Amino acid sequence: MQESEKTTSDPEPMQNGEAMSPDAQDSTGPPGDEENQGVVPSAPPLPQEPPPCQRPKLVFHTQLAHGSPTGRIHGFTNVRELYAKIAEVFDISASETRLQTAADASLFTMQESEKTTSDPEPMQNGEAMSPDAQDSTGPPGDEENQGVVPSAPPLPQEPPPCQRPKLVFHTQLAHGSPTGRIHGFTNVRELYAKIAEVFDISASEILFCTLNSHKVDMQKLLGGQIGLEDFIFAHVRGETKEVEVVKTEDALGLTITDNGAGYAFIKRIKEGSTIDRIKTVCVGDHIEAINDQSIVGCRHYEVAKMLKEQLRGTPFTLRLVEPKKAFDMIGQRTRAPKSSEGKMVSGKETLRLRSKGSATLEEIPSEFEDKAIKKVDDLLESYMGIRDLELATTIVEAGKNKKNPDDFAEALDSVLGDFGFPDVFLFDVWGAMGDVKNGRI
Repeated sequence: MQESEKTTSDPEPMQNGEAMSPDAQDSTGPPGDEENQGVVPSAPPLPQEPPPCQRPKLVFHTQLAHGSPTGRIHGFTNVRELYAKIAEVFDISASETRLQTAADASLFTMQESEKTTSDPEPMQNGEAMSPDAQDSTGPPGDEENQGVVPSAPPLPQEPPPCQRPKLVFHTQLAHGSPTGRIHGFTNVRELYAKIAEVFDISASEILFCTLNSHKVDMQKLLGGQIGLEDFIFAHVRGETKEVEVVKTEDALGLTITDNGAGYAFIKRIKEGSTIDRIKTVCVGDHIEAINDQSIVGCRHYEVAKMLKEQLRGTPFTLRLVEPKKAFDMIGQRTRAPKSSEGKMVSGKETLRLRSKGSATLEEIPSEFEDKAIKKVDDLLESYMGIRDLELATTIVEAGKNKKNPDDFAEALDSVLGDFGFPDVFLFDVWGAMGDVKNGRI
């Protein structure tokens, strides 16, 4: 424009918040006629950026396991902080929560980029989260209009691991008593302690146990396995007696076993043998001492070795403790029956008691294992003068998958090296298991 056409007066400045009056506009032309007025139009304002995304506050419910009001916790990133939050809610020390330290910490770990930058106010004990604590920028579900990206729904919690039911067994004292219930044992010593606790007796009073029979029946003797429905009868100490024995031949005719808790006792008496002629000695008698030397705590093979070392023609004494008898059993001479060992017929699983380690729940032995165990038990009696189904079971387990006698001997030595089995015994055991496997027995 020409210099003469410029306006000579500036408009008054607009106050804060004051609307521009029509008079304040350039009067040389109507609005929108900027080109004619020599004014360049300004660019429209840029839209404001939405606020950054914020993760919703994760709130968890909690209680003390022994009983408490329900609390709500949040703002933790690892297990230690979780414990601290729980302790804060219930006003206790974090060390008193006694939560499982084996919990999977990854469930409570957040990525560094996902951590919240502001800690919410601590929640009081038992206080519920009020609606005001939620984001007040809009109604629920209106996240898109508020610039907040909706969070993914929480993953479903994994079900707790399957827990085995508590195994409860029924028990009685063999000479007569009410029925008790026991559980929570993992070996023979703990079993005896549980029985003693139920009947208010000392565990040292128990000589041995039988399954499903109150009689002194060595075919029902509790060994390394208990069927889940088996009834346990405990035979306790009765009368003590001393007998004098003169060894007239190399073998006394005794088969010794033990209860796994330090008591060796007579499992079988060979008909016509030296011991068979002494009618006061019975199957089931606990051998407490030989020549006044206590053998309590000795294993069966140690007792058998002591008896074998007694000189022929030289008398020696045996101190025996017989099981306590009920009235209908007094005067009976109990002898091991000639029938075969009874099979486990109750339940599909058995509780395997081990001399070392914890008890395990196992399938009933297969037909091969059952026959092989009995045959190995017979060989133990022939070579060592003992019968021990647990020992026979361990031997069969060590050799059932081996390809040759050398591998079997090496495996057996690794688990039962203390026994020092002779080579001829190992070869006979290997041959017996092969005969059973091939159907020759």
